[in-house]
Amino acid sequence: MLATFLIGLREGLEAALVVGILVAYLRRLGRTDALPRMWAGVGLAIALALGIGAVLTFGAYELTFTAQELIGGTLSLLAVGMVTWMIFWMQRAGRTMKASLEGGIDRALTVGGLWALIAIGFVSVAREGIETTLLLWSMVQAFGDAPAALLGALLGLATAVLIGWLISRGAVKLDLRRFFAWTGGFLVIVAAGVLAYAFMDLQEAGALPGPFTAAAPIDAASGGVLVGWGAFPFGWAFDASSVIAPGAPSQRCCRRRSASCRR
Repeated sequence: MLATFLIGLREGLEAALVVGILVAYLRRLGRTDALPRMWAGVGLAIALALGIGAVLTFGAYELTFTAQELIGGTLSLLAVGMVTWMIFWMQRAGRTMKASLEGGIDRALTVGGLWALIAIGFVSVAREGIETTLLLWSMVQAFGDAPAALLGALLGLATAVLIGWLISRGAVKLDLRRFFAWTGGFLVIVAAGVLAYAFMDLQEAGALPGPFTAAAPIDAASGGVLVGWGAFPFGWAFDASSVIAPGAPSQRCCRRRSASCRR
């Protein structure tokens, strides 16, 4: 829940700041008549993110286990790539974001018309929405406990909207550079965990060699997959079942994903 809360907070605050810049600039230009078009684009971006989440959540039940694992692993890799790119992009482009957005508004008001303003609102929010959807879906698939994960994300998004509104009103001052640096570091850790489960999904689907496939080395005595250095590279790295109780959260999650999984 804490992980998804911070993801929702970071992604939501980034989107809220972008929308805040667009709204403030249009008001400064005296073009409040253009705000409904910009908000229409924001609404379309939110609808797209929700639609992708719904398709991933409910569409997976119509697929075979192999197809689910293959799609889950691929989308998890995509989410990791997008989040990693976003972290570095924010560090590089954060200083010029305001000028770029205001320049886009100027061009839209001059020559673009209705659809240009809708497109600016849509593009400004769609990236964060899709990143958040893919990352949250990947985390739910990897760690389970969807209600807690979704609750954390919703609380994070609500907090981000509140902070963004307070910042726009001048009621709160936040060191955004430090905030995005710390949350970016946390997202690197989260992305690393999702990356590990992405490889696991692809191994279970047979797309990559591993302990779930015919490439796994087998212990002649027990008939199970080898553990340790002798199992390298396609066996189990370690077996902690003697240390972590079978009823522990990590073991329950593991059994949910695969009966043959050993931690």
